[in-house]
Amino acid sequence: MKRLRKGIFLFFFIVWTAFPLYGCAPMEQKKDVGESATSEAGTEGVPEETGPKIGVSIYRYDDTFMKLYRQELKQYLEETYHAEVIMRNAGGDQKEQDKQVNQFISDGCDGIIVNPVEIPAAQELADACSRAGIPLVFINREPKEEEQKRWREKQMAVSCVGTDSRQAGTYQGEIILETLNKGDFNGDGVVSYVMLMGEKGNEDSQYRTEYSIKALEEGGMKTEELFSGNGNWNKDEGKKLAKQALASWGNRIEVFFCNNDSMANGALEAVEEAGRIPGKDIYLVGVDALQDTVTYIKEGRMTGTVLNDHEGQSQMAADTLKKMIDGESVETRYQVDYIKVTAISTFQTLKGED
Repeated sequence: MKRLRKGIFLFFFIVWTAFPLYGCAPMEQKKDVGESATSEAGTEGVPEETGPKIGVSIYRYDDTFMKLYRQELKQYLEETYHAEVIMRNAGGDQKEQDKQVNQFISDGCDGIIVNPVEIPAAQELADACSRAGIPLVFINREPKEEEQKRWREKQMAVSCVGTDSRQAGTYQGEIILETLNKGDFNGDGVVSYVMLMGEKGNEDSQYRTEYSIKALEEGGMKTEELFSGNGNWNKDEGKKLAKQALASWGNRIEVFFCNNDSMANGALEAVEEAGRIPGKDIYLVGVDALQDTVTYIKEGRMTGTVLNDHEGQSQMAADTLKKMIDGESVETRYQVDYIKVTAISTFQTLKGED
């Protein structure tokens, strides 16, 4: 396995909130009517460079993080490798995704990228692409270790690019430990928390949940779970769960741990509607570093988040696939680090501190 360690300066987040997101949409320049592609002197008769045909299947288009990911992926493939990109929405349906991958194979794609709906489906998808001699890269949702071992043993042109969600959970817990009271507003020595989880049975959700609390406890704090629920990565569902938790436990809640920022943003709305004051009597942390969430951190309305680097992951996925298309050997797994994002860390970066 290789780990991608990126020197990302956190002032990026400040710029991010002030200007449009870089890499979120293909940059296309429209030509005036009648202007030909060979109008510039010296370019007449020079054919445009053509690249590989790439099929991409995303588990759901309405996932905010994957929207950023797929837009960056498409732009990077087109601009860097002149690829023809066929992007498809599986709509959360594994059978639909299977059909899409089979269609990519029938259409003669040179390479395929899949954000799997269901992790167990990875084996069948890998076998289908391998039989067709088409390289495959899984993104965002990582197949099991035994499946990755099978790729290595059978020398299949299959790889995956992702993150370690144990690291994300650990960073969430550390963000709370770095507050003045370590998440213990009432001083009873116990952090009483609510956990808003992603999809039931999802490995990312399981690890983010487990390791956020593990980090608190290893940091010397006792913990008490008051409420938990699966918000399925969705803002509205996150808000609904947060309202239920607040109605049941009120001021007993000291921290909201959210497996992603969409749910955290929903929880923030519920918290403020309930008259609680983030940073004063309650903390909220998420994962992804979405634009809105980073703005809330700057405003003091959110405690922190963890950057899930869609740009680094999408570029690594594209580069890995292109290497396999060109016949080069690649690692079975590539990992991109998470990065903590808090008001203090962004301030320190702007001041030139470590």
